[in-house]
Amino acid sequence: MSDQKRDLQTKQEAPKSNTGAQGNAAFSWKRLLSKKWVFPATYMAAAAIILTLMWVYQDAGKSVLKGEFGVGQDIAKSTVTENVMKPETLPVNVATETMQRPFKEAGELEVTLPFFDSKASSEVRQAAMVEYGDTFTPHMGIDYAQPDNQPFDVVAAMSGKVTAVEKNPIVGNLIEITHSNGLVTVYQSLNELKVAKDADVKKGDVIAKAGRNELEKDQGVHLHFEVRQGQGGPAVNPDPFFSEH
Repeated sequence: MSDQKRDLQTKQEAPKSNTGAQGNAAFSWKRLLSKKWVFPATYMAAAAIILTLMWVYQDAGKSVLKGEFGVGQDIAKSTVTENVMKPETLPVNVATETMQRPFKEAGELEVTLPFFDSKASSEVRQAAMVEYGDTFTPHMGIDYAQPDNQPFDVVAAMSGKVTAVEKNPIVGNLIEITHSNGLVTVYQSLNELKVAKDADVKKGDVIAKAGRNELEKDQGVHLHFEVRQGQGGPAVNPDPFFSEH
């Protein structure tokens, strides 16, 4: 009988022992979580896992791109290159307008005063000097005139916008036209002006007639023509710009 009591007592005490173990484990977790370093350590571990997964994902994506497009090439670069190289993306029939001489009677006019070329011979440079009073200045344009000293139509050398129409006491009436390529053509010693400032003109449009001016009064009826590199820029020799060159 005593043996049965001991067995029963042992069975009754066993659960008490298990409950105590659970209590001890819960207490241990609480003590662990109460430590200040637990949450930072847990956060760092989670962040490391996330970063590792991201690196693995990126490496997998790069491997796919390399397999399809070749080493060092990506989809964006391939698309940009294809768009640039496709013929249909290039301008079609884009023509640059050439410059004509500023008159229509090409076979009837002659150059009465050439452009001053600093690299030309001394004789040529002297022929391109303008005398006004007691002063000689380089001639920075080309003068055209009829052999019989008659007026002739002056035309726009290229299409553009009229950016100046003035009456100057020295160079006479003048017209300035600015062109889309940045060049500026200047027409001096004019008469019977036919355009106003801000007007759009086409290549070959009549803008005035040749006349006289005070600076080159010895030239009689003529046109003084200049080509400049932008408004207020230096004058350059017009000859190389004409379409027949």
